[in-house]
Amino acid sequence: MKNIILLAGLLFSVPVWAQTKVVKANAVKANDYGVTYSLPKTQLVVDAEVTKVICKAGPYYKYAEKYLGVKKFITEDKVYYELGKVKLLNRGIPDKDNTYIVSFKAGTVAPYVYLTEDGLLCSINAEYTPDSIPEEENKKKRRAVATDASVFTEELLMAGSTAKQAEVAAKQIYRIRESRMNILTGDADNLPPDGQAMQLVIEELEAQEEALTNLFTGVVTRETEHYEVTVIPNDDLEKEVIFRFSKHLGIVDADDLGGEPVYMNLTATERAPQLDPKEAEKKEKSLKGIVYNVPGKARVELFTARKTLFKGEVQITEFGTREALAPVMFEDKKAPVKVYFYPETGAIKQIIQ
Repeated sequence: MKNIILLAGLLFSVPVWAQTKVVKANAVKANDYGVTYSLPKTQLVVDAEVTKVICKAGPYYKYAEKYLGVKKFITEDKVYYELGKVKLLNRGIPDKDNTYIVSFKAGTVAPYVYLTEDGLLCSINAEYTPDSIPEEENKKKRRAVATDASVFTEELLMAGSTAKQAEVAAKQIYRIRESRMNILTGDADNLPPDGQAMQLVIEELEAQEEALTNLFTGVVTRETEHYEVTVIPNDDLEKEVIFRFSKHLGIVDADDLGGEPVYMNLTATERAPQLDPKEAEKKEKSLKGIVYNVPGKARVELFTARKTLFKGEVQITEFGTREALAPVMFEDKKAPVKVYFYPETGAIKQIIQ
C-alpha cells in the first residue's frame, strides 16, 4: 500500500498545542464489564515554521545616509518568506481495523479505563493526566512605527518638500536623543519624580525616536505561521517530496514547481517479521486480553538540496506487531494492576502491580 501524504493548509500565528482531552469509562454491568477502544496507526505530522517578512521603505530613505549616517535602509517595498524550524510529531489516529474491548470480570474491584476523545487507550485502573504544553503568549509591547501619526509634528507637516521634511525629522531625532541623555545624566530641567516615571519617559522617547528613524530606514515586519503536512507511512520512503518552499510564495503543494522541494527519507530500523496469512490469522486468534501495540522504528530525514532540516528516529506502529496482556492480571481484587499506555502509539508505558 502506498504511503499517504496529506497537505494540510493549517496556518496559525502562534503554535499552541492543545492538551489532549481524555474521558473516563467505567466497566459496569450496563456495558457487560467491557469498554471499547481502538489501537492507533501512525500519523506523522511535519510542522514547518514559515515567516513572512514584509519590508516597507520609509518616505525619507534617500536622505538616511545624509542626515543619520545610516547605510543600511530599505529602498523599496517587498515581501518574502523564510523557512524556519521543521519538527516531526507522532500524532496517532484510531485504526478502525484494530478495535477491541477491555473486558473485566464482574468481581473486579472498580475497573475503569481512560480513553482519548477518539477512543485511544490511555490507562487501565489508573488516573491519567495528559502531558500539557504551555500555550505561548503573543503579547507584544506596543511600539510606534513609521505610520504612527503621533510623530508627524506641525513643524514636520508644514515643512513642504520631502527634502525639507527629512531635515526636520532628523533634527527631531537629535533633539530626542539629547533629551534622553539629559534625563539620564540628571541635567534636565524637569526630571521625573521617581525611577518608575523616569523609565516610562525614557521608553516613550525611545519609541518616538524609533518611529522617526523608521521614516528613513523603513520598517520590517515578521509574521510567523506554521504549516502542517501529514504522512501516514505504510512502507519506506526515499526522497519523497512532501511539500515545496518558495521564497516568494511560502509553502506550496508538492506538485507546484514554483518552489524548492522538501524531501523525506523514511527507513525502517526495527521491523517485525512478516507473517504469512496462516500465521497472521493464528496469532490474531491468540490475542486474548488487553491488546496493545509493539511499534517498530524508523529513521527519518527531512531535507532540501542544500541542507538537512530534521533528522531523528520515530516509532511506527505499522512496522511493529500486536501483543496482549493476560486477563488474569486484572482479577486481583485487593491490588488491581495499573497500566499506562502511549495513546499516540498504543505501546505500554508503565505497569504498576
